[in-house]
Amino acid sequence: MIKNKSIVLLFGAFVSLISVSCQDETVPKPKSHLRLEYPTSKYKAFDFQGSCGYGFDANEISKIKTKGDCSLEIQYPRMKATVYLNYQTVNNNIEELLRDAQKLTYKHVIKADDIAEQPFLNREHKVYGMFYQVGGNAATNAQFYVTDSTRHFLVGSVYFYAKPNYDSILPAAAYIKNDMRKIMESVRWK
Repeated sequence: MIKNKSIVLLFGAFVSLISVSCQDETVPKPKSHLRLEYPTSKYKAFDFQGSCGYGFDANEISKIKTKGDCSLEIQYPRMKATVYLNYQTVNNNIEELLRDAQKLTYKHVIKADDIAEQPFLNREHKVYGMFYQVGGNAATNAQFYVTDSTRHFLVGSVYFYAKPNYDSILPAAAYIKNDMRKIMESVRWK
């Protein structure tokens, strides 16, 4: 009988504990997404000093490093990305330069889901080119080239310091892609 009383008391304590703990309604956490905010883009004119023949508008948050051969690195430290601009002088080799720029983009076709080409034409400033948007887990998400067809040729591509995972870098990739378009659209030949 004492054994039965102990079991009944133990069972009663267990039921009381459960009923007390279930008084507060538990609510599952809502689904959330990573929120990355970047400042509104503000652009300033950048003119390459010396004998290099071009200039463009660059985002104020970027850091520009010049290379000895008229090429540049536009760094975005917060986004862990760099836009590489490679300049070449056209010496009756425009077809070769165009082929190399296209080859640079299409070597990513193995990892890319798709590659969208968007032609660019600015007759007033004699700037002609192509903007490539690369979808998927490719090493670069955007590339472009611009030329005046006779003297200047400029290729730009963005690379992130991370394993390519398009979903993870999408906000930063979209931000920098807009900056690359601005660079392309604002190129000025000297």
